[in-house]
Amino acid sequence: MTEHVRLFSYGTLQLEQEQWETFGRKLEGNGDALLGFKQTLLEITDPEVLKISGERFHPIVVASSDPTDTVAGTVFWITPEELRAADRYEVSDYQRVAAGLVSGGRAWVYVRA
Repeated sequence: MTEHVRLFSYGTLQLEQEQWETFGRKLEGNGDALLGFKQTLLEITDPEVLKISGERFHPIVVASSDPTDTVAGTVFWITPEELRAADRYEVSDYQRVAAGLVSGGRAWVYVRA
């Protein structure tokens, strides 16, 4: 049986086109929300990411001073290999951290570096 990890997405990785480009498949996921973060926008300049997403501004989250702040998104179960693919997809403005979810679980999420 393949090991899986949880990845929380609040942005472009929720888009089917992004999933096919990044993981080679459409992901299945469940709605959830990230605890203690707030969302803003980041201008993307990486030509490869711009080509895939077609979006100049991508959402990004930062830790909030209010622990009750939430950011809505989707939790996906992916393989460790797919997590490494997500690491390669994200530009250096993002870093992967483990964070708490409203559902009570934890998942990897990309936040402002």
